Amino acid sequence: MVTAVRKTAEERREEIVEAAFAEFAERGFHGTSTDSIARRVGVSQPYLFRLFGTKKELFLAAVNRCFRQTLETFMRAAEGKRGEEALEAMGKAYRELLADRTKLLMQMQAQVASEDPEVREVVRRNFGDIVEYVERVSGASPERIVQFMSMGMLLNVIAAMDLLHDEEGWAKRLIGACQE
Repeated sequence: MVTAVRKTAEERREEIVEAAFAEFAERGFHGTSTDSIARRVGVSQPYLFRLFGTKKELFLAAVNRCFRQTLETFMRAAEGKRGEEALEAMGKAYRELLADRTKLLMQMQAQVASEDPEVREVVRRNFGDIVEYVERVSGASPERIVQFMSMGMLLNVIAAMDLLHDEEGWAKRLIGACQE
């Protein structure tokens, strides 16, 4: 006889955030139903709401996870490095992170949903944490930080259009310039 292992509320919470991350990335805040998230994890909607309270609370947990993953990626890439070397390592790591379209799309969905003041505050705080980390580890001038962050935004647009591996034309030229 097989005995099912019961998961803790925290384990379920993590599973639900992962499922929500994927669902919100694909359909956005307004286009995602909590039913689709609950089904993806195999829990009931009432249980989902017991853990998160509201759809927005669940969305904010997914937004926080998205930005935290980016910050942690930067931290791993820059470990033991400073200055331009750190910026180059973080830039390379970010280009690799963009290969996962779900992470990219979740980041963009968070920005789109920023018309909501609570969402906007979470996005601002998390984006600010990333900027402040990049400033701190690189010691770069504000102008260089703008250039670095702008390049990331350009890469977001290119990745969103699925052009990261474009072999010809304007996208290839832009991507090549971003890698120099």
